[in-house]
Amino acid sequence: MERTNSRTQLVIHLFFVVVSAVCLLPFFLLVTSSITDESEIIRNGYTLFPKHISFAAYEYLLNDASAILRAYGNTFVATVIGTSVSLLIITMLAYPLSRRDFPWRKSLSFFVFFTMLFNGGLVPTYFVYTQVFDLKNTLLALIVPYLLLNGFYVLLARTFFANTIPMEIIESAYIDGAGEFRIFWRIILPLSLPILATVGLFQLINYWNDWFNSLIFITDRKLFNLQYLLNKILLDIQFLSTSDLGGNQAEMIAALPKEGVRMAMAVIGVVPILIAYPFFQRFFIQGLTVGAVKG
Repeated sequence: MERTNSRTQLVIHLFFVVVSAVCLLPFFLLVTSSITDESEIIRNGYTLFPKHISFAAYEYLLNDASAILRAYGNTFVATVIGTSVSLLIITMLAYPLSRRDFPWRKSLSFFVFFTMLFNGGLVPTYFVYTQVFDLKNTLLALIVPYLLLNGFYVLLARTFFANTIPMEIIESAYIDGAGEFRIFWRIILPLSLPILATVGLFQLINYWNDWFNSLIFITDRKLFNLQYLLNKILLDIQFLSTSDLGGNQAEMIAALPKEGVRMAMAVIGVVPILIAYPFFQRFFIQGLTVGAVKG
């Protein structure tokens, strides 16, 4: 019996090793393609084992290293501040909605759900942020639009609070003289690390991958975020490659590592997320499966 169990575990482990390798394969292909010589990519396509190594794509991107670093800084500031503040807003809205003794619980839940179905549209949003709040060409334009982003996060956090935090703990805190804010900060939040990590990871990815807000609200190059700057570089290369130029300029454009730059841009953009993910993974699955099983 023990031998059968050990064989079963071995098969399961091998299966997940294979699945993990298959999941990691595209990323390794991305990295190797970014350091593959452009002519080899054109001849043979993307490969895991390039014959000729070339860092021309990274050299091209780092020709303007100051702009890349500045964009990294803008994205980092927007991501850290935006994720922190959005978590605070989401939890402070979701917690009252999880309390059955909150009188406006159903009405506010409806408004949150309504925002998942309808939005004001691009033009009204642009005028509100630029004319009313005057956020154009400020870092706040990269932070404010994503502070709530999706009512789904509020409903997810509300479900966690309702199914995970026992009402008896709150009642005992009332008996000990604690107020609502003290209960929220000292009891509710420390017991809610799984949902905080889950929603925090979603928000972190949203802020880090954002390029649209920079496209709409930012015209100052010093305030471009990373994703928009990389996208702009790619569009510039595509424009140059389709331009009808002659002489030395045409030769220089033909020598640009177009395919390698695509891959190098993806590597530059994804590495920080890969570094951050392990810190959230501990609570990620627990937060996603909230409410699936009740004891």
